[in-house]
Amino acid sequence: IPSSRHIVERQPRMLNFRVEYRQRSVELVVEESRTVGEIKQILETELGVPVSKMQLKGWKSGDVSDSTVLRSLHLPKNNSLYVLTPDIAPTASTSKNSALEDSLNQNFLLVISHREAQKDYSLYFPGSRTIQEMTLAVSGISYPCHHLSVCQRSSPANAQEPTEECADVHMISDSEGDDFEDASEFGVDDSEMFGVGSSSCRKSPMMPENSENEADALLHFTAEFSSRYGETHPMFFIGSLEAASQEAFYGKARDRKLLAIYLHNDDSVLSNVFCSQMMCADSIVSYLSQNFITWAWDVTKEANKARLLTMCTRHFGSVVTQTIRTYKTDQFPLLLIVMGKRTSNEVLNVIQGNTTVDELMMRLMGAMEIFTAQQQEDIKDEDEREAREMVKREQDEAYRLSLEADRKKREAQEREEAEQVRLEQIRKEQEEEKEAIRLSLEQALPPEPDEESGEQISKLRIRTPSGEFLERRFLGSCKLQVLFDFVASKGYPSDEFKLLTTFPRRNITQLDPGSTLLEAKLFPQETLFLEAKE
Repeated sequence: IPSSRHIVERQPRMLNFRVEYRQRSVELVVEESRTVGEIKQILETELGVPVSKMQLKGWKSGDVSDSTVLRSLHLPKNNSLYVLTPDIAPTASTSKNSALEDSLNQNFLLVISHREAQKDYSLYFPGSRTIQEMTLAVSGISYPCHHLSVCQRSSPANAQEPTEECADVHMISDSEGDDFEDASEFGVDDSEMFGVGSSSCRKSPMMPENSENEADALLHFTAEFSSRYGETHPMFFIGSLEAASQEAFYGKARDRKLLAIYLHNDDSVLSNVFCSQMMCADSIVSYLSQNFITWAWDVTKEANKARLLTMCTRHFGSVVTQTIRTYKTDQFPLLLIVMGKRTSNEVLNVIQGNTTVDELMMRLMGAMEIFTAQQQEDIKDEDEREAREMVKREQDEAYRLSLEADRKKREAQEREEAEQVRLEQIRKEQEEEKEAIRLSLEQALPPEPDEESGEQISKLRIRTPSGEFLERRFLGSCKLQVLFDFVASKGYPSDEFKLLTTFPRRNITQLDPGSTLLEAKLFPQETLFLEAKE
């Protein structure tokens, strides 16, 4: 028979970490008994970054030291962290990407010669424009100017004409590119000239113009953003700027967040790079989702831009509106970081489109540090205010209960006094009624007979409960009722008192009131006593 006692060893809790570093992502699974320094040592092996130059960010409890044990941070199962290396220059691949970004932001002059018409056309395009599936920046053409020739498409037999006859490469100075002409003068659309389909150059707008409902406009923006750049992007707040501000600024102090306002402009050559490489980076998406309410707007159309400026003036003041006006098209997109304050909302940072993931993350984290300091003060003030209100509510409740107790006590006293008055009134009425009956009985009594009248006279002596004696003469022929009325006239009614003889003991009140004193054997004299009925 196996023993009923089992020793169960507790399995260590494992934590999952997704660590972002520039264009790389590392997945780690470590025990919660490990320290932050041990995670850095693992990352040093994985990323090739020295621990001394590594900043590990993204902890929910703020900055931590290398000796901090993970268990003490009370982390959830899944976590996202970011490695920042401000002291390490970008790698070759990063430099190459940076150079490509610069090329995408530059403008190219294409001088195209029309052989049949013997006319030259100067066309001006941003580096992000495409030649079929390749952008100008990576197509290998010369910068800043490239000469091309155009002619009618030849028959298939002559289709293998050497390229050298149709393309003449010539570098010119910047001053030579002043009189640019539009592609429409050449008789064709610029996308058709380079064989680019309309789906590649004619994008659907990020936001419809003059949309009456801001929520509908944001739904369209989110759908178009996902269509262009993929589903991995910040969760845009669907609603008005006022509703987004309410959500971010006006809840409990512990629940407040920063407001990130993303302003998109399709006419800027930076938009595609910023959206695809910055706004869709996993580290940026995760950080924005955790700490920000992200609201977006498209300012490509003048009507939408004017509407945005009106909203910003109403919610943030004319200074913010004027700041947005000063930015030129090629400086977009913009990311405004707004913090709610007691008196007015404050724009902490305006991030332009020409930035990197690391720089963007650093500026977002810098804004979070300022916000966290302000939030701690707000939480402290809110807690103190709630404590004061709680004390006041308790005092008010105690005062209310005291007033209620006093009111009930006063009402009980009033009821008692009213009852006493009522009982006194009843007693008084009863006494008055008894007195009236007594007087009427006293007046109705026959006169006391004289001893010398010669008639049979019965002399009765009645002892009261107080020890006093009542004496009176009655005719022997008097009814017992006359005796009862006499006793009642003295304050001893027969319904409350009984009249008894001494020896033998008899209860006279039980006899027939119509009997005479002689018949009741109360002659010639008798001593009686009164006793209260039980």
